Amino acid sequence: MDLTTTYLGLTLKSPLVVGSCAPLTEDIDNLKRMEDAGAAAVVLHSFFEEQLRQERLELHHHLTYGTESFAEALTYFPEPEIFHIGSQEYLNHIRQAKEMVDIPIIGSLNGSTLGGWLDYAQQIQQAGADALELNIYYVPTDLDIPGGEVEQNYLDILKNVKAALNIPVAIKISPYFSNMANMAKRLAEAGADGIVLFNRFYQPDIDLENLEVYPNVLLSTPQALRLPMRWIAILYGRIEADLAATSGIHHTTDVLKMVMVGAKITQVVSALLRHGIGYLSTLEQGMIRWMEDNEYESIKQMQGSLSQLHCPDPTAFERAQYMKALQTYAPIWRSLVTE
Repeated sequence: MDLTTTYLGLTLKSPLVVGSCAPLTEDIDNLKRMEDAGAAAVVLHSFFEEQLRQERLELHHHLTYGTESFAEALTYFPEPEIFHIGSQEYLNHIRQAKEMVDIPIIGSLNGSTLGGWLDYAQQIQQAGADALELNIYYVPTDLDIPGGEVEQNYLDILKNVKAALNIPVAIKISPYFSNMANMAKRLAEAGADGIVLFNRFYQPDIDLENLEVYPNVLLSTPQALRLPMRWIAILYGRIEADLAATSGIHHTTDVLKMVMVGAKITQVVSALLRHGIGYLSTLEQGMIRWMEDNEYESIKQMQGSLSQLHCPDPTAFERAQYMKALQTYAPIWRSLVTE
C-alpha cells in the first residue's frame, strides 16, 4: 500500500503531518515519538512576532541604560545570548530536531506585519528547516482599513519572505476574505508553495465571576473539517500551490475525505492532544485498512478524486445544495411528535 504524497516539493511517507502546537512540539523528545508513531513531517510550534519585538526592546534597554551618565558605557555591549534566548532556543530546537529525526521539519512564524520576519526567516532556513510556514494571525479592527489593504498585507509578507529564502514557503490563512478563491489564487501567484486552510482564530471568553476577558482555547471537533474541505475541493487543480488541510482532523475518515477533495497533507493537532502521540499509528493503520477494503493502491490514486473538478456533482460545493440541505434536515422535535 503506497501512502506517499508530496508537499512543498518534499516527498512524505503519508499525508499525516503534526501541525504547529507548542504543547506537542516544544518537547524535543516528542518529535522522535511522532516519527516512530507514523508522522510524515512536523510543523514546529510558532515563533511569534511579539517575541522578536520584545527581545529588541530588551536589547535596546540594556544597550542604552546609563549611557547618559557614564561615557564608558557607550562602548559596552552585552553578550547577545543574554537577550536572545527565545529566538536562539527556537533555532537550536530546529537543529536538534534535524539531528534527531529523519522526517522533514517545518518552521513556523506567527505574526501580522512584515516586521523582523525576513532576518529571522533566513535564520530558520540556516538552522536547517526543510520549509517554513507563515502563520498570519491578523484580526483587522481598524474601521478605516479597507479589505484590499488587508489582503495586500498578506501578499507583501509572503513576497518578501519568499524572496529571501531558498526553502519552500507555505502560508496559513483564515477563511475571512470576501473572495476566498481569488485570494488563494493571488497567494499562489505571489509565490506560495503551499496554502494551509485554515487558521483557527482563538476567541476570547468572559469570566463572569471576576468580570475579566480571558483567552479560552477550545480543541477542534470533527465538524470543523467541513469548511477547509469545501475550499480545498473548490481550489484543487485551479491554483499552482499545494493544499494542506488543518482543523477537524480526528479520524481516519477525516484524513481520507481531505485527500479525496485534493489535500496533499492533513495537519493533526487536537486529536493528538486528546489521545496522545501514538494515535498517529491508529490513523495510519485505519487508512491502510480502508484502502485495502476499497481497492485503492495509493494515496495519489484518490487525491482530488472528489474535488469540484472531478466529483459527479460539482454544484455540491456551492450554493445549489443550500436549499436541498435545508429541505432534507429533519428536526428532532418532529420525530418525537410522530412517535
